[in-house]
Amino acid sequence: MGSNQSWVTEFILVGFQLRAEMEVLLFWIFSLFYIFSLLANGMILGLICLDSRLHTPMYFFLSHLAIIDISYASNNVPKMLANLVNQKRTISFVSCIMQTFLYLGFAATECLILAAMSYDRFVAICHPLQYTVIMSWRLCLVLAVTSWSCGFILALVHTILLLRLPFCGPREVNHLFCEILSVLKLACADTWINQLVILAACMFVLVGPLSLMLISYMCILWAILKIQSGEGRRKAFSTCSSHLCVVGLFFGIAMVVYMVPDSKQREEQEKILSLFHSLFNPMLNPLIYSLRNAQVKASLYRALKKRSM
Repeated sequence: MGSNQSWVTEFILVGFQLRAEMEVLLFWIFSLFYIFSLLANGMILGLICLDSRLHTPMYFFLSHLAIIDISYASNNVPKMLANLVNQKRTISFVSCIMQTFLYLGFAATECLILAAMSYDRFVAICHPLQYTVIMSWRLCLVLAVTSWSCGFILALVHTILLLRLPFCGPREVNHLFCEILSVLKLACADTWINQLVILAACMFVLVGPLSLMLISYMCILWAILKIQSGEGRRKAFSTCSSHLCVVGLFFGIAMVVYMVPDSKQREEQEKILSLFHSLFNPMLNPLIYSLRNAQVKASLYRALKKRSM
């Protein structure tokens, strides 16, 4: 790791500075949310794997989203829960860097997977006759592998640039976990290169995909309005509304955290937004897709019916 990092061997995660009783209460609430998130995403993943009717490009990408959400939450939440009931809130330098790497990797991958899902909906509604030809399994695999590869290559670049910085001063990370912007504030050197790369990465995984999604959904809306039957319009809109809800939540919070100028007043707000990203978003995704998706609900009903027989 180099001699310049040897000055700091561990960090302290400040987290929420609340009364002990409130932190214990939050521990139990967040634990329930985390368990529900794992079970809900696991259920979605299991249904997609077991039900051949869900072996389509849309659910292929949804299975990747479920894997990312499970991994994303598991990277951040367990340590956060431990800190709520433990006065010693330290994390080793290596663990902190690893947590940052995985956090960035899963977040960037989710952005790109959501973009791939919007392209799938665009083809399904705007080019329904060519859908099976365009959205071949080969293309789906290429899009998935590209999303994972680009996401973790970007995370690796951020991590390498982070490792070159000396950490010799304060050890308190004013966050719930080792979030990159909070860790950079502790560096004993100029971080302008890191900040520049973060901005460039935001343009690549946030602004770029979001712009493409907005264009694709404008085309989708135009195509839906041209559908003659009311039932057809309702079904087409229903397939897209779930994805739009997830995109709005994920990209909206990410852009506020990483693209709005920083200030002292925003530090506590960013903790809450990051908590939403790490805990509530992985819990809401399966709810949004299952409650608003007739095929997923039908698949769950068939699975429950089989178990009762």
